[in-house]
Amino acid sequence: MQPIDTWYRIRKESDVDSPALLVFPERIKQNIALLKSMIDDPKRLRPHVKTHKTKEILQLQLDAGITKFKCATLAEAEMLGECGTPDVLLAYPLYGPKLSLFLSLKQKFPKTKFSAIVDHPEAADALSAAAVQEGTLVDVYVDLNIGMGRTGIKPGAEALALYRQCGQLEGLAIQGFHAYDGHVHERDIEKRKVICARNFEAVDQLMQQVQQAGFPKPRVVIGGSPSFPVYAAYPDVECSPGTFVLWDKGYADGLPDQPFLPAAVLLTRIVSMPDVNRLCVDLGHKAVAAENPLERRVYFLNAPDLKPISQSEEHLVLEAPSGHSWKVGDVLYGLPYHICPTVALYNYLMVIEQGTYVGRWAVASRNRLSKVNDL
Repeated sequence: MQPIDTWYRIRKESDVDSPALLVFPERIKQNIALLKSMIDDPKRLRPHVKTHKTKEILQLQLDAGITKFKCATLAEAEMLGECGTPDVLLAYPLYGPKLSLFLSLKQKFPKTKFSAIVDHPEAADALSAAAVQEGTLVDVYVDLNIGMGRTGIKPGAEALALYRQCGQLEGLAIQGFHAYDGHVHERDIEKRKVICARNFEAVDQLMQQVQQAGFPKPRVVIGGSPSFPVYAAYPDVECSPGTFVLWDKGYADGLPDQPFLPAAVLLTRIVSMPDVNRLCVDLGHKAVAAENPLERRVYFLNAPDLKPISQSEEHLVLEAPSGHSWKVGDVLYGLPYHICPTVALYNYLMVIEQGTYVGRWAVASRNRLSKVNDL
């Protein structure tokens, strides 16, 4: 094995136990700067925090002048409130205990403007009733299904009726539309543009219809990481990329038009050699997102010729080429193919500056339950 001197390498590898997820603040800052350069007005940015779930990375974005954010869990919303974020959209359906917990967040962090989504008349009624009971007013967006098929109401007459309903219900203040298109991930940016334009047609028609019905021009929060460069060119919409801040192998391969830098790397060690060309590292299902096929979970920067052949909870077995020089205790550095669920597997991110481990950042909102449950 030849010495490697690259950006991801730690000078004193013994400082960090494995498996670990390393983060590189300077690269994160560069990614934030690049994001801002890709849109005409940073006020149209509403990044999703699900990728990093940390206060320190959120603060880097706040310091860069980004003031609006999106999240998927109450714990993430609470983290945003604790950091004094001005504007937060909880883009997840609110049912059951989530209704009262969401309203508790509004009460706990009055300086943060929290908004929610609805995609069904019963959801609107329930949120309205809860808001009236608490004596508060909730900003809401109608969640549109523009092809993802996960949540949202399909654009059309029913969506218009739901918008009208939210505009009439006590306790709700209708703001506009939310639409996520995570199913759009064509590698060719021109193909993405065509698909996004087709998807946006239905949204645009609804925008015109609600204005004809007497409502103010609706706000639109749309897209994710793959469609961000497309919607960044659309006037008056807010864009919600998330992965850009840390990036990953999957998007680096699949979105060549977006030159963000990988800013998170897995550190793992060879813990066993069960055969002459078999290596076992401490990078199991609990250390890297495992929803993809085995060959698309991690890519080793300093060992691209190693091939994964099996994985279990705490182990990953790799096949090495004949004549390799790897030995037990050696460190491998891997790019995860999907960084968002990988981050959620760690309590802390290990911070690396100029090749040196300098501390750790708590993954503050990886817990499913937020502290508002204790209120």
